[in-house]
Amino acid sequence: MSSRKNPERKMSFRSHLSELRKRLFWSAAFIVAGAVVGWYLFDPVFALLQQPVLDLAKDQGLNATVNFGTVIGAFDLRMQVSVFLGVFITSPVWLYQLWAFITPALKKRERKYTLAFLLSAIPLFLGGCVFAWYSFPTFIKTLLGFTPSGSANVINANEYVLFALRILLIFGITFVMPVILVLLNFIGTLSAKSIMKSWRAAILIIALVAALATPTADPMSMLLVMLPLLIFYFIAALITWLHDRTKARRLAKIASDI
Repeated sequence: MSSRKNPERKMSFRSHLSELRKRLFWSAAFIVAGAVVGWYLFDPVFALLQQPVLDLAKDQGLNATVNFGTVIGAFDLRMQVSVFLGVFITSPVWLYQLWAFITPALKKRERKYTLAFLLSAIPLFLGGCVFAWYSFPTFIKTLLGFTPSGSANVINANEYVLFALRILLIFGITFVMPVILVLLNFIGTLSAKSIMKSWRAAILIIALVAALATPTADPMSMLLVMLPLLIFYFIAALITWLHDRTKARRLAKIASDI
């Protein structure tokens, strides 16, 4: 359709479905390719994940091992981890496909904000995963420390690895949440006043996330997890406050000129 017949370049419902199908196809294709790569990365990833258990068993003389409880347990776990790694590795690709699908419906300023969100959300998500990765041995050491003397801690491999991946996801998503608050503020959905009013609820939620991510009796470990999340939250609140303040001044100036 020519731009003269369709000056606003609006797409029909069928065109939207066709565009969505194309974006989903390429996203799925890259995820499958990433899962194939993840299949071959499973052995080193599994070795890294079980290393804290092996180190603890060696250093403290604990009888702790990671085992597969069923015949198909190893295959099932390999498939799940491969898909997870595929989604993780190809996240820039399918996030771009999602952005490219929704941007035609956005205004120029909104498009700029969503692009900035993507460019900042990806490194923050990865940073959260890295933070969780380096904290993971401490979690395992504390949890296995509750094993009674003379007992064996036979850990189900599927549950153990999925627990580790869940910890990575929790931290990755939590690190991205402040960027989401800033994005909602910049597109006019959420005000800085609302964010600041909710600081008690935010601290409670962050404390709950830290408690889930650090199921230990050590309050210092929980505090260390909470600290970067609180810093990101209040940085987001400051950015939104500055943005709303600048916006209010601009509107006041326009009103005074009228």
